[in-house]
Amino acid sequence: MRSFEKHLPEFDARRIRVIAISVDSPYQSEHLRETQGYRFPILSDSNDVVIRRWDLVDPHAGEGGADIARPAEFLIDSSGRLRWVNLTGDLRVRARPQQVLAAFDSAVR
Repeated sequence: MRSFEKHLPEFDARRIRVIAISVDSPYQSEHLRETQGYRFPILSDSNDVVIRRWDLVDPHAGEGGADIARPAEFLIDSSGRLRWVNLTGDLRVRARPQQVLAAFDSAVR
């Protein structure tokens, strides 16, 4: 998320709104945002509603066999249309801001 924070001016220039969604509680999400200095919102999905709706549950992949959320990045346009998605099964692998910006730039053309 730090890399997205660093590239916020590039997202802002393209009128892309960066929003993170976490399974953490609202308090934990806001605490993370404040302590790390993130200027974009971090929404809480502590009941896994959004994660399950978007089929992002990685069953039994967490500590002790717990279900966890798969890392994912989405570009959704102002009409709600999904324009690009990056899904991974590895918690350590995430899209870089440059990948998201390139995907946006190619989708706009």
